[in-house]
Amino acid sequence: MACTVAESSFLYLGVKNRRSEACGFFPQSTCLLKLGSLPNKRRKQKLLTSFRLQKVVKAVATPLAPPQRDSEEYRKQLCQEYGFRQIGEPLPENVTLRDIIDTLPKKVFEINDVKAWRSVLISVASYALGIFSIAKAPWYLLPLAWAWTGTAVTGFFVIGHDCAHKSFSRNKLVEDIIGTLAFLPLIYPYEPWRFKHDKHHAKTNMLEEDTAWHPVRKEEFKSSPFLRKAIIYGYGPFRPWMSIAHWLIWHFNLNKFRPNEINRVKISLACVFAFMAVGWPSIIYFTGITGWIKFWLMPWLGYHFWMSTFTMVHHTAPHIPFKSSDEWNAAQAQLNGTVHCDYPAWVEILCHDINVHIPHHISPRIPSYNLRAAYQSLQENWGKYLNNATWNWKLMRSILTICHIYDKERNYIAFEEVAPEDSQPIRFLKRVIPDYA
Repeated sequence: MACTVAESSFLYLGVKNRRSEACGFFPQSTCLLKLGSLPNKRRKQKLLTSFRLQKVVKAVATPLAPPQRDSEEYRKQLCQEYGFRQIGEPLPENVTLRDIIDTLPKKVFEINDVKAWRSVLISVASYALGIFSIAKAPWYLLPLAWAWTGTAVTGFFVIGHDCAHKSFSRNKLVEDIIGTLAFLPLIYPYEPWRFKHDKHHAKTNMLEEDTAWHPVRKEEFKSSPFLRKAIIYGYGPFRPWMSIAHWLIWHFNLNKFRPNEINRVKISLACVFAFMAVGWPSIIYFTGITGWIKFWLMPWLGYHFWMSTFTMVHHTAPHIPFKSSDEWNAAQAQLNGTVHCDYPAWVEILCHDINVHIPHHISPRIPSYNLRAAYQSLQENWGKYLNNATWNWKLMRSILTICHIYDKERNYIAFEEVAPEDSQPIRFLKRVIPDYA
């Protein structure tokens, strides 16, 4: 049993640096003892006699529960440890999602065609500028051109994302067409993604049912040495690109969809494969294989960096729990379990404010251009319950090095605690990621 002074209910001060079999080494010669746990008076007397003779005791410790998120001081401490500006108070159990939605002004749900098409114009123009930059930039500036273009094409994803949530246009056929076209440069099938993403909103931070990031189950982690190492790399150094695995696993297998979804899924898959059959050979014909890498692959990897990073920051932090379906609360998951994160202004503009994410989870019908107004309303009415941060090194470090294996009491257990011999990638991240916000 691992014991600390803070967890004990009775203290005995013994000989300096002696070892208790139950507690290990303690500073100030501290052993932990709960006399009430000993079975009878005679044994207690015998134990007290042994104190005088040997000053060594086998302790029986009673650990107390870890501190809860009901203290402002404790939450401020967690903010400093995890890189947050604010960690919200737990939302009361009796608050419903409808209670929160009803506090939002009606105007944030209104679709504005001019603003919607302006978003399309911003994405098309910024992507075109990126392609031009890649074509003209010297080799040493290509990483900057790729970063810009990958971020710009992430804006395409956000436009398709609005279409999938029926918040882009009042014409649903237009939404299906624009959503499909916006996803094509990403080789993302629109309808399969829409079906799975709807489930993410319905089951946010539900342990088994959520289709986005969720903790690793301990039995899965221990199932085989090969899988364990793959998981460590996937949830460690490769995590900012693990949306690629999600893209492959979830969106191309017809067996993952209900019978009434199959026809729409097939249409989306046909569009993606047609784009690949025409687009990729055209790029290679005019620019060669190196051109395909420069103009498509590298921006696509940049998109997946943001896709992975945005989605894990939105719902992953050491203090945010995943819960089983019988304990899950929709209002708590969407308000308490979602993070607002500020990124550099150019990222926010090119990605259409997708990281103003809490109002989007309160109601996916809010268009992306109204998310800031909706968030301001949430701050006024529910501000003390909100999690918010500015994207920083410490935030990423806490996610990549702590948020690994599911634990009901602690939310997460780091890989290093369970498999230290295989956790070299995590120790590497701790060495290279700065520990400051």
